[in-house]
Amino acid sequence: MGENWYQDAVFYELYVRAFYDSTGSGHGDLAGVVEKLDYLKSLGVDCIWLLPIYPSPLKDDGYDVADYLGIHPDFGTLDDFRRLIEEAHARGLRVIADLVVNHTSDQHPWFVESRSSRDNPKRDWYVWSDTGKRYSETRIIFIDTEDSNWTYDERTGQYYWHRFYYHQPDLNFDNPDVQQAILDVMAYWLDLGIDGFRVDAVPYLYEREGTINENLPQTHAYLKRMRRFIDERWPHALLLCEANQPPEDVVAYFGEGDEFHMGFHFPLMPRIYMALRSGESAKLREVIQQTPPIPDGCQWCTFLRNHDELTLEMVSEEERQWMWQEYAPDPRMKLNLGIRRRLAPLLDNNPDRIMLANRILFSLPGSPIIYYGDEIGMGDAIYLPDRDGVRTPMQWNDRPNGGFSAARAAALYSPVIDGPVYGFQRVNTAAQENDPASLLNRMRMLIRLRKQHPLLARGSLRFLDPGNEAVLAFLRSEGDEHLLVLHHLGDRAVEIALNLAQFAGLIPVDLLSPGELYAPLDVAPLTLTLGCCETKWLKLNPPE
Repeated sequence: MGENWYQDAVFYELYVRAFYDSTGSGHGDLAGVVEKLDYLKSLGVDCIWLLPIYPSPLKDDGYDVADYLGIHPDFGTLDDFRRLIEEAHARGLRVIADLVVNHTSDQHPWFVESRSSRDNPKRDWYVWSDTGKRYSETRIIFIDTEDSNWTYDERTGQYYWHRFYYHQPDLNFDNPDVQQAILDVMAYWLDLGIDGFRVDAVPYLYEREGTINENLPQTHAYLKRMRRFIDERWPHALLLCEANQPPEDVVAYFGEGDEFHMGFHFPLMPRIYMALRSGESAKLREVIQQTPPIPDGCQWCTFLRNHDELTLEMVSEEERQWMWQEYAPDPRMKLNLGIRRRLAPLLDNNPDRIMLANRILFSLPGSPIIYYGDEIGMGDAIYLPDRDGVRTPMQWNDRPNGGFSAARAAALYSPVIDGPVYGFQRVNTAAQENDPASLLNRMRMLIRLRKQHPLLARGSLRFLDPGNEAVLAFLRSEGDEHLLVLHHLGDRAVEIALNLAQFAGLIPVDLLSPGELYAPLDVAPLTLTLGCCETKWLKLNPPE
């Protein structure tokens, strides 16, 4: 893949602790990921995104970093990391990792020094206040667990600032030493061969009185510096922005092509679920139409699920209540302003609905991310606390612990999903490997098709009017290449008519059902019948 490889890539989000245990410790590790690289290659993905692998007290699954330059001992060593990079690259796979820049653990040596006394040289590496009253207009993100963005430190009699959990103090980016320290961290991992970073929680780096302390100009100025820094020495490295903001705010993080290469499209994701449950395409069309253009060389990152809750921050209060009613009927399924469930349970374990959701995702502009285990329809464990229910061990086969680990079940970091519907005895990669109709193999085909047709990643999108709200219809185009995409969201068969006179003479070929024959288009409308959950990707080919 070339310089802008990420624009056409399919990403795979991988939680090292959950993927494969090579030592029998009960925890997944980097050596275990190496053992499963051939599986990822066979799936067809291009880039692995590793959740945090740094030393950490794990109060927030590694997002509370205690050492930016090490590997958590549960996951292995730096030599294991080097081998992972080497083996992944040998298979044509790239690897990016989480870079947590907004905050550290309160056990990080920087903060230990900072809180040791008011005159410590690292005191100003974090944000302190005598009163804890500053920045009163700033929202609290984790409303379930935190009642303030300030926590009192008894040792020095001051409050420290944190946008997330109390044990994750925010770094002070007004301090030049902090700015340089983060660049040094990036250089360290890029020199080890990593292909870039998913940068965590970027809207919150700076604080200014009288603002909501999100998306400040100072933040963008530093991110431009970060981009210049990697472009000078590692021009093929990727910066992926995690900013849970509306598209009009996220687009600013691309700058003029001089900040992030990619950004997550958070508002798109809940609208896909709205469309699937309501059987109507309007809200999904609306969010796509409201998405601003982005600079050349940049790309959206799209997803159905990830390691966090299904966030509902980007919907109205009425829509949020509706989503909770439809998708989270048990209170244990809710978390913060979201839903803590995996893809398959959200869609009632209906493989046609699961594939429809993925086909919608893969047909829209952007580079899609698959969350580990969703390619086989793994379930969740809502009885586990916080986000742990969607971070259970990967299910490889029907042997003890789902083939994840040789440890005793009691020694596992988390129970393997068990039970008649989603249990590892039934849902695992081995059971699906040789079944052409399995979810795993249908996903492989979908990934392969998308990579064969780059216009799905980079092409323009124009909505068409099929005369029925249950059908999402649009045209993807790049140059002389055109693809007609139809997604039927409803439960009953519908007949639609599309005016495609401008393509008269071209012959539709369904990429998803290549044996199905169509007559050349003419000035009369194209009439089609679509069944429940049916999708058509019709390539409009010249007669020859």
